[in-house]
Amino acid sequence: MSATEAIRSTVYLAPELHQALRLKSAQSRRSMSDIVNQALRQALREDEEDLAAVRSRAKERALSYEDFLTKLKADGTL
Repeated sequence: MSATEAIRSTVYLAPELHQALRLKSAQSRRSMSDIVNQALRQALREDEEDLAAVRSRAKERALSYEDFLTKLKADGTL
């Protein structure tokens, strides 16, 4: 991404996270922005995967807690 495509944003980090980010940036020779962008992309991909899993199970019958305990007793787990 070029600097002209980037949007400047203010993000407030906990001091220990900021220090860790600065150290990782220096060690990896990558910008702090690059590291944050990569982490955000990964988090959004994980959210997308989670939502896809929920959609794929949407038609499953819901199991109440009581029914679940009964099932555990029946199969010898409890």
